[in-house]
Amino acid sequence: MPTTTRASIIRQSPGEYETVTLELDDPKKGEVQVKMAASGLCHSDDHLQTGDLQVMTYPFCGGHEGSGVITKVGPDTPGFEEGDHVVFSFVPSCGQCSACRRGDFNLCDKGALLLVGSRADDAEDFRMKLDGQNVGQMCGISTFSEYTTADVASVIKIDKDIPLKSAALVGCGVPTGFGTAVKAGGVKPGDVVIVMGIGGIGINAVQGAAHAGATRVIAVDPTPFKREMAQEFGATDVFENMEQATEFAQSITEGQGADVALVTVGVLEADHPAQALASIRKGGTVVVTGLGKMTELTPISAFDLTLMQKRLQGAIIGAQSPHSDIPKLLRMYQAGQLKLDELITKEYTLDQVTEAYKDMHEGKNIRGVIVFD
Repeated sequence: MPTTTRASIIRQSPGEYETVTLELDDPKKGEVQVKMAASGLCHSDDHLQTGDLQVMTYPFCGGHEGSGVITKVGPDTPGFEEGDHVVFSFVPSCGQCSACRRGDFNLCDKGALLLVGSRADDAEDFRMKLDGQNVGQMCGISTFSEYTTADVASVIKIDKDIPLKSAALVGCGVPTGFGTAVKAGGVKPGDVVIVMGIGGIGINAVQGAAHAGATRVIAVDPTPFKREMAQEFGATDVFENMEQATEFAQSITEGQGADVALVTVGVLEADHPAQALASIRKGGTVVVTGLGKMTELTPISAFDLTLMQKRLQGAIIGAQSPHSDIPKLLRMYQAGQLKLDELITKEYTLDQVTEAYKDMHEGKNIRGVIVFD
């Protein structure tokens, strides 16, 4: 018997989120149904509104960072029970495909249909419907919904004593930012690191760089509020733009530049990677995590890249392995080594998704969170 759920969908892109009532499938084998507790409002879901990110199915139900409690378990689905507390990973990990077998769990083949919004094994099979019409699920999970059904490859059980509101953030923003610094960026003790863009991802890149032992964590953002927040999360220096940050990094490294630059802007523009490359030393690393228009091309200097032996690295979920690294981050939170509660700037209801993203564009939030009843 399908479940009725209120959810926030987008009917076209560009467009705006609206709250509707959907029909949600019961879980099949290898799936669970979850009553949502909280959902982070990540910039990637706003890219649907602006048209920077195009999906293959409309209507499309947003949300890919969330937590909740399992209410139903599909048949022949061991390891999960009703009442389990879980967080979602926006990147599934099946453990069986070629990517997972070589240890690249964040590049799992089950991610192929995430922007279609269907089940991972069938592009014509959808879990959500609106008046009989298929509705795509963002990253196969759709956390902008009171209830959601998802593949267990995207579901991670957590301790019941961890607050679900804070735990929701480890589904995307925290591991993406933290891993951008620690795993993809390879930040080491003593490094000078530039973090370009201090939003839900960048603030956690600051946390990650500080945790890894960087002696200078240079945060760059035009918004004063975000620069102030960066200092609370471990930034040693803050600047309004990359020109200032680059000059400073060079001034403290005998003209060489930063060891690592992390591009975590909310909307990636063509010149951002080039600015980051110009800020690092010979043999340094740039990691690009921010998203922009899917058709955007980035001009970079091949001379600088090749002859200065610089590295330009992309990263999804910060090159983390969701099913092993997300529990580690939660253990760090429990031990007081990682800030989660402090990331939440404002709470919203499901009906306030569009308002929340307006606040984000105005620079008012580090992370807005939908809290469900």
